[in-house]
Amino acid sequence: MATDPSPQIPTRASSRRSSNLIHPVDVETPPVRTPSPIVYREIKHFKKWVPWLIPAFVVANTVMLIITMYVNNCPKNSVSCIADFLGRFSFQPFKENPLLGPSSATLQKMGALDVKKVVDGHQGWRLITCNWLHGGVFHLLANMLSLLVIGIRLEREFGFIRIGLLYIISGFGGSLLSALFIQSNISVGASGALFGLLGAMLSELITNWTIYANKVAAFVTLLVIIAINLAVGILPHVDNFAHIGGFLTGFLLGFVFLIRPQFGWVSQRYAPPGYSSSAKPKFKTYQCFLWIVSLILLIVGLTLGLVMLLRGVDANDHCSWCHYLSCVPTSRWSCNTEPAYCSSTQLGSQVNVTCSTNGKTTTYFMPSASSSQIQSLCSQQCS
Repeated sequence: MATDPSPQIPTRASSRRSSNLIHPVDVETPPVRTPSPIVYREIKHFKKWVPWLIPAFVVANTVMLIITMYVNNCPKNSVSCIADFLGRFSFQPFKENPLLGPSSATLQKMGALDVKKVVDGHQGWRLITCNWLHGGVFHLLANMLSLLVIGIRLEREFGFIRIGLLYIISGFGGSLLSALFIQSNISVGASGALFGLLGAMLSELITNWTIYANKVAAFVTLLVIIAINLAVGILPHVDNFAHIGGFLTGFLLGFVFLIRPQFGWVSQRYAPPGYSSSAKPKFKTYQCFLWIVSLILLIVGLTLGLVMLLRGVDANDHCSWCHYLSCVPTSRWSCNTEPAYCSSTQLGSQVNVTCSTNGKTTTYFMPSASSSQIQSLCSQQCS
């Protein structure tokens, strides 16, 4: 017997015998169930942060250069200055500092990285303070523009705590490698920290590989940018060891700080009530492996480097070719960056300054020349 597949609606009927029609008297309609609204919660693992720390770092670096120029006081401590109308904020001569900035003596006074003072004077704080100083206006502009482009994107994605720690620790790692290989000159600049951010971007892309689209194009583009920036470091007067040290530190830190859970775990955690699926781990196996290995390498590397530095080890003695990583000599430039040393004699208002590096001697007429003025003349004489 065939049955009617359409749903049956229960009725109450009343009929008259004289009529073949059935008249429904009361119809009970079943209650219609409205689905409960799905409440979507913000997924904290992928939320966007408001960047404020990176702009604060830019302001701090700018303020430090202003303070450094105030301490420098070029009109008092040098024979000639650039932009005299700025008064004590005017710049050292181009021969002495082509970056529009202070003298080396002032940078050293403000906390530049000086290996002799770190090792013999127990001034390890210079490994940190040198990252907040810059050689001049050009140096500051180049680094701060790069910091804004790279840092704001990272802070928006990962927050100020992780990016702040990444910046500071990478700067320390860059200073440490620089101090192990370049021990005759002072070093300043935020380049090590900046390269740390670049390294972290690369490791973040690798460890979170499965959640990205167009990942190969992004990976190749990032490698090209890093290679170009490291290639610039082979020019003279550029501390490429700070770049390399910062990059390696940031690369390892990226696996530790910037790891993200896989989408399957996030979807399961934030699914609406009643949704069921097989349990998935928060992180993939390869992510956990990279996290552990990177953390071990980072701790061992920084500890070993710091111990070697405080014992006065010169890493060039153990690697005869490593100096080419920071400067490659060509017919157009030399990699000799030894600090300037001069001998001077003063007879009345006549000052004779002889550079010990190139043997050049120049006579200046200066009544009561100060030691800082003679040092400034020496820097110009040997340049």
